[in-house]
Amino acid sequence: MTDKPVRLNHDGHSEGLVASDLIAPEAFTSGDTTELISHAWTADDGSILTGVWVCAPCREEIDAYPVNEMMTVLEGSVTVTDDTGKAETYTPGDTFFIPKGAPCTWEITSTLRKFYMIAA
Repeated sequence: MTDKPVRLNHDGHSEGLVASDLIAPEAFTSGDTTELISHAWTADDGSILTGVWVCAPCREEIDAYPVNEMMTVLEGSVTVTDDTGKAETYTPGDTFFIPKGAPCTWEITSTLRKFYMIAA
């Protein structure tokens, strides 16, 4: 952990973008299975993480979102549908939050690049 301000870099951070496996292979919808991540900062106890994540189109039904997460879309689009059927589509410049435990459907319709801040 650092005690200095941290710039979030659109293209990744000190290690650059590396392979990620948060999305199940069968959830990808376009034949492209690209998924990359780069952590910019992690709290010593792992309770807060921030960085950039890139993912090809996919669709997942999530029974309970695993963390509290605030996101800003940099590229692409994602549609999040809550358990009442209300759908919101987020595109570049949009910032949104999903609380831990929220049931939702997560559908990336165009390769997504986002900044994230996770509070476990």
